Amino acid sequence: MSVDLGRVGVWTFAFDGRPATEVREAAAELDELGYGAIWFGEAFGREAFTQAALLLGATGRLTVATGIANIFLRDPIAMAAGERTLAEAFPGRFLLGLGGHRTTDQPPGLLPHHGRPVPTMRAYLDAMDQAPLQGPAPAEPSPRLLAALGPGMLKLAAERTRGAHPYFVPVEHTARARQALGSDALLAVEQTVVLDRPERAREVARGFVSGYGQARHQVENLRRLGFGDDDLAEGGSDRLVDALVAYGDVEDVVRRVREQLDAGADHVCVQVLSAEEGLPLRQWRELAPALLEL
Repeated sequence: MSVDLGRVGVWTFAFDGRPATEVREAAAELDELGYGAIWFGEAFGREAFTQAALLLGATGRLTVATGIANIFLRDPIAMAAGERTLAEAFPGRFLLGLGGHRTTDQPPGLLPHHGRPVPTMRAYLDAMDQAPLQGPAPAEPSPRLLAALGPGMLKLAAERTRGAHPYFVPVEHTARARQALGSDALLAVEQTVVLDRPERAREVARGFVSGYGQARHQVENLRRLGFGDDDLAEGGSDRLVDALVAYGDVEDVVRRVREQLDAGADHVCVQVLSAEEGLPLRQWRELAPALLEL
């Protein structure tokens, strides 16, 4: 079964800090606005499958996708069981994005992980496929994507899953990912945006880049794309910030999303950043008419 993501969706971490009632109402509005999918990350907020069930139950049309479910927060049998449950309960509306990376300050409670990322993910997929699951099976399994950045993980994504979900990447990476994946794989790219006047928007964007710019796997990926020490210094260079975040007005955002699609993305999920607290409902509403024309 192939889920229908549409060309444009929403990516957000903002649901984690909001009550369930507010999350349901926002998800229902995103469904009504016409977005093709809701994507969300998993860290130490809501658990991925309970979050997905909350969103699926509040909507009737769009796809709900994990971007990503962390393989180091649950074992392969638990991951496969959660995937199977949602695929059976909500046919054609759930997509499982898988990922996880090593950290030097790993908090207690995470499953141990050793070795290189690609063999680790390959073994995890093998274990999921071999899980002795019981109970109702979906008519067709849900699609899987990998949070792939480098050539090895992109190759694995094309070989073992429906495709890739790159995060924190410029347009140049999308073009490289498409070439590595081939024409048949699904390429669903996260694009961060800020709707604000340029000066304040870049300040918000720089804070975002500074946070992710310290992650080892992200730094390695940016270096492969030609960004150097000056770009990767604290806060990131203007060149790096501008490559990773689209900011300004609706036209600026639409222009970047179109560039991602032209570079080979099948689907772009837009992550709205804001200096305001709470859910970015105003921005989601403002962007929807223009983005959904792409």
